[in-house]
Amino acid sequence: MSEQSVQLYDTTLRDGMQQEGMSVSVDEKVRIALKLDELGIGFIEGGFPASNPKEDEFFRRMQGERLAGAELVAFGMTRRKGVAADADESLRVLVDVFTPTVAIVGKTWGLHLTKVLRVSRDENLRMIDESVRFLVAEGKRVVYDAEHFFDAWRDDEEYALRCATAAAEAGAAVVCLCDTNGSSLPSFVAEVYAAVAPALPALVGVHAHNDSDCAVANSLVAVAAGARQVQGTVNGYGERCGNANLVSIIPALKLKMGFPVVSDEQLERLTETSHFVADVVNAAIWGHAPYVGRSAFAHKGGLHVAAVEHAPQTFEHVAPASVGNEQRIVISELSGKGAVLRKAHDMGLKLAGDDARVATLLKRLKDREHRGYHYEAADASFDLLLREELAPHEPLFRFESFRVSVEKREDGRAVTEATIKVHVGGERVISTAEGNGPVNALDSALRQAIATKYPHLSDIELVNYKVRILDEAKGTGAVTRVLLDASDGEESWGSIGVSENIIEASWEALVDSIEYGMVRSQKP
Repeated sequence: MSEQSVQLYDTTLRDGMQQEGMSVSVDEKVRIALKLDELGIGFIEGGFPASNPKEDEFFRRMQGERLAGAELVAFGMTRRKGVAADADESLRVLVDVFTPTVAIVGKTWGLHLTKVLRVSRDENLRMIDESVRFLVAEGKRVVYDAEHFFDAWRDDEEYALRCATAAAEAGAAVVCLCDTNGSSLPSFVAEVYAAVAPALPALVGVHAHNDSDCAVANSLVAVAAGARQVQGTVNGYGERCGNANLVSIIPALKLKMGFPVVSDEQLERLTETSHFVADVVNAAIWGHAPYVGRSAFAHKGGLHVAAVEHAPQTFEHVAPASVGNEQRIVISELSGKGAVLRKAHDMGLKLAGDDARVATLLKRLKDREHRGYHYEAADASFDLLLREELAPHEPLFRFESFRVSVEKREDGRAVTEATIKVHVGGERVISTAEGNGPVNALDSALRQAIATKYPHLSDIELVNYKVRILDEAKGTGAVTRVLLDASDGEESWGSIGVSENIIEASWEALVDSIEYGMVRSQKP
């Protein structure tokens, strides 16, 4: 490995799974490992095979998988006190596992030795030395994680360095300095690496936690100061406040620091990989997450939109496509003419900047936003608003009326029923349906009324429903904003309704959601 190379070491499947509420099956762990391999991760820490049957099964399953470039790593710890390395059961498991590389964690901080491990400093040094030597003698490549290294450095620099040196001299290929408490700031981390990296006869790594919200920054300054392995997790998953987020670290290393940690094609899979792992572990991606969030390259202000139209780099620190994301122009009361023209162009509508309809549309947009509409989260409703002004189309139906009733019964059940009257294809249709709430009942009644003419409706389903009170001081008489998210299995979209009546607001959002889905299905 060249001096300029940096190893990517992912510990999502081990450290990331310590996040509160997170658990995956063996099948899911295998899927994540294969996806990380596609991204170009060099080392994938799979877990602690000695800890439970699920971990053991995962390693057995992975033995039959062919990885393109990644290497699976089994995790363990130094020998127990008072037990010889060759007699320690957990070290024996690491010897028996098929992975050529293993990682072990050991103690560094004096407080941990006296209060937790309860061993002398000399015994701890022997535990580190003997564990690493035993594994190396058994043919394993060893990554040694020096736990709480930065706390230990504050406490006793000489002893902290002796622990790291003991692992390196025993044959560890990598000695990883761990900010286990996530307590360190970048300036201190840089200072420590500048002192430690040149002193160790091994590759030096970094493993940062995010308790001070500095894990990514600490990882990058560590690399700048000599670290050549970076450990982290996808989306920063991990215990407490999480681990260093590899999703932010990878593009920073490649695009900003010049380390070819992944290929250009692999970097383009970054957003896909981030969202894939989030889906598997059932955790939402923050919309404003750097590089991969839906809003990472979204532009709302009119001046910003005008700028990125001419020179995207003015407000985009990297090209969105380089990390698999895309630029978005967000429509709101702050939007200018450029945003409307861009949106119309994206819809395939030809519109000149001096077209009088642009000014009319902007005025209408701002009036509606003043009343409580929020189009940046309701792309479907804005699409329909734009079409209404620029490209009128035949509506799905002509509305006549709806009625919703909710009956609370003696047995505790609440029964909701909706009746709608609409005109579809020249025919007056009355439809009644029950639901588990007013919106569900209206949705069912509407679909029932128009499904014969629009069979594609069966592909569209509502996936989210959000309500916000806009003027809380008016209490139950306040204006309500309803946002609906819908999907046809390929794309998701948002629609909006605003009214003092929550049912009316819901109906408006519901109709927009379904109508956009039908318009979308007819697009070439």
